[in-house]
Amino acid sequence: MEYTTLGRTGLKVSVAGLGCGGNSKLGLGTGHSAAHAADLVRRALDLGINCIDTAQYYGTEAVVGAAIEGRARESVVISTKHKVSSNDGGIISVAEVLAGLDRSLRALGTDHVDVFCLHTVLPQEYDRVMAEIVPPLLREKEKGKFRFLGITEFAGRDPRHDMLARALSDDCWDVMMVAFHMLNQNARQRVFPATQGNNIGTLLMFAVRAIFSVPGRLQRDIAELVAEGKLPKWLADKKQPLDFLLQENGGAINIIEAAYRYARHEPGANVVLFGTGNPDHLAPNINAILQPPLPAAATKKIAELFGALEGVGLDEILPKPKQR
Repeated sequence: MEYTTLGRTGLKVSVAGLGCGGNSKLGLGTGHSAAHAADLVRRALDLGINCIDTAQYYGTEAVVGAAIEGRARESVVISTKHKVSSNDGGIISVAEVLAGLDRSLRALGTDHVDVFCLHTVLPQEYDRVMAEIVPPLLREKEKGKFRFLGITEFAGRDPRHDMLARALSDDCWDVMMVAFHMLNQNARQRVFPATQGNNIGTLLMFAVRAIFSVPGRLQRDIAELVAEGKLPKWLADKKQPLDFLLQENGGAINIIEAAYRYARHEPGANVVLFGTGNPDHLAPNINAILQPPLPAAATKKIAELFGALEGVGLDEILPKPKQR
């Protein structure tokens, strides 16, 4: 494993981070047991991952708590999150956010988390966050409940990073979670220059999601973008539109590896998060993130082809309907 510093937090974190949400939720989202999920987290830790990102909304905090039990607390960097609004846009009160922090600590079995993030904040919610939620949260920080304050964007509903662009002007944020991948590169202009300039830690999400991992999805999305006039026609005519990344002399062995390598080596990227419910995917994902940069000619071509795209592949993860 390789490690880096998470911005001004000074935390030494693995460049590969285990994300506990997404569709898999460590396997809970696909029907696996909590024991299976906890064992997956333990395996990730044994492979050198020390950065774990969870959230009350994911339902995986208790799993993480079970997995880290008995390990030295300082050996694991835990980030968790709480929403400021419900899925239907209803306001979540300040009291509920603070109570949620306490619930997270109990679920995780710890007296503090390293990073506590406000989760999927939309641009129109930001003023309220700063005026009503941040001040009492910082008082909880003074009590030792968390070490650093973070914020995450709602990528599918904020594809231009408008909320983070505003947050970058306030000095309270130590960590930001940012959507970035090969076909969604605009954080390069909108976010990373300022996070680097202010030494704000970054957790990258969406490096690999359905657009790269679901068979046929990349071809379908590229065909739609070609039909909209946003990409050249020859891309839609190819069985594998990104085959220029799969070459010898430094090329990737598959598209998933290429996507992880691309995100990992973007200037301004600290941790690349990945999620899985399959323990057999842990080592290959980590190995992909640890590979060297893609060849310069390949990254240049990615920028030329896809640099102007916005909001591509940012699938919104919605809760499954409750069984009646």
